[in-house]
Amino acid sequence: MTETHPATAPAARGKAAKKDKRPSLPARISLFYRQVIAELRKVIWPTRTELITYTSVVIVFVVIIIAIVFALDFAFGKAVLAIFG
Repeated sequence: MTETHPATAPAARGKAAKKDKRPSLPARISLFYRQVIAELRKVIWPTRTELITYTSVVIVFVVIIIAIVFALDFAFGKAVLAIFG
């Protein structure tokens, strides 16, 4: 005759009960998409003018960074050619 420890018996039953209550895969996918849609409804979307402004700022910033990287690359290239010939 085997005895189960009283402290582990409820835990074992709890794990089995949790496994039985798990929803099916289609139900979980459906719940996920409903939650995604609910979260997207909470998003404050930018207006057209805000979107144009933000896009313009990003493009200008990227162009400035490109110019800086180009200038540094050109300068270092010239310096290396001058030093190592």
